[in-house]
Amino acid sequence: MKYRKLGNTGMAVSSLALGTMYFGAETSEKDAFSILDTFVEAGGNFIDTADVYVGSVSEQIVGRWLKARQGGPAGNVVLATKGRCPTGKDINDVGLSRRHLGRALDASLERLGVETIDLYQVHAWDPHTPVEETLSFLNDAIRAGKINYVGLSNFTGWQVQLMVSTAKAMGLHVPVTLQLQYSLLSRESEWEMIPASEYNGLGLLPWSPLAGGFLTGKYKREGKPSSDTRAGSANPLYQQVSAEYASSERNWQTIDTVVKVAKEISATPAQVSLSWLASRPGVTAPIFGARTLAQLKDGLGAADLTLNAEVTKALNEVSTPVPGGYPYGEFGRGQRTRAL
Repeated sequence: MKYRKLGNTGMAVSSLALGTMYFGAETSEKDAFSILDTFVEAGGNFIDTADVYVGSVSEQIVGRWLKARQGGPAGNVVLATKGRCPTGKDINDVGLSRRHLGRALDASLERLGVETIDLYQVHAWDPHTPVEETLSFLNDAIRAGKINYVGLSNFTGWQVQLMVSTAKAMGLHVPVTLQLQYSLLSRESEWEMIPASEYNGLGLLPWSPLAGGFLTGKYKREGKPSSDTRAGSANPLYQQVSAEYASSERNWQTIDTVVKVAKEISATPAQVSLSWLASRPGVTAPIFGARTLAQLKDGLGAADLTLNAEVTKALNEVSTPVPGGYPYGEFGRGQRTRAL
């Protein structure tokens, strides 16, 4: 396992992060414990969850695992969670207000059974709460010892810049990471979100690095996905996302290239996809979720896999997103470049 700094901080995290969104739903607690144990044994130390994953059950399982493994390597993990999404039926049980985040953070600390969360991420943008209010709360939480660092999640480029610039202007702690959707099948974030993050020194934490399983090579252009896959599940959200991936010819060409490369270098498509993503500029650690121990072990194989320049170039070219009109098309591109 390799390690990298968490954004512009002095803390080191594993180059692969373990996502726990499945814990308590598609993954039983017993299997979740095995996955967590194996991840740590392999050198992984970065675990990501959220207060709304499976209605907070994911945090509870991680908390019980930490308690059961007290005194062992689990005590050294870097723990990340998130707050912002609805946690109740009240009008104020959502958002980035001081009130909601205060309650959400305390509830996460209790479920996880820890005094301090290493990386507390605001799960999404809130158009109704002034950024000054959110940043002031997060700064107070750091001073109170409840969190060590602040992260953003699913923020657009201008929102990232606003948060960073406002924090600096107010003399507050600046966010250190951005969690975003990013994979060989989802590279549009390279137009705004990633440049804004790189400019400000934020480490990137890509979620859905395997594009809902499409980059594992288990789906075919023709044929109905099996019911035990995300694309074949009854979940309407999974169905919508899967339909979007499957509707692009560029995506299928990318998948074909990934499968071809994997065969040539005796790796799996998942390992190739994760290795490519982990080597992208600004990326700290892809967050990959494993429903089973077998999936975890497959993903861990990417930790020591380095793709050569020829393979990387082929993957870059086939997966390059194609912008439409202004501002990302050919005319708009000319307004943002300068030859030296």
